[in-house]
Amino acid sequence: MSASPNKDEFYKKLRAQLYETTRWPSEYLYKFIVKTNPEEIAKIEDIFNNLGAVINTNASKTGKYTSVSINVQMKDPDAVIFKYKEVAEKIEGVISL
Repeated sequence: MSASPNKDEFYKKLRAQLYETTRWPSEYLYKFIVKTNPEEIAKIEDIFNNLGAVINTNASKTGKYTSVSINVQMKDPDAVIFKYKEVAEKIEGVISL
């Protein structure tokens, strides 16, 4: 499955911004919003398993959605984008912030 032109452009801009604003390797904070579903949250956690990530979850007031924050050491912007794409591919309906 190939990414849409809008997504390709988004990742291209993100990559450039990350190179311009950060010295690598560096800690990076990912934030995702998913419907509250333990299996989906576990899938996100598994994607960052074995990277030494600090993962925090927080349910919305209604409990319908959960935010997942992941603080992890990444080697470069390409590694950051790879993880964004992996989450988007494996987790249906995820919102990346």
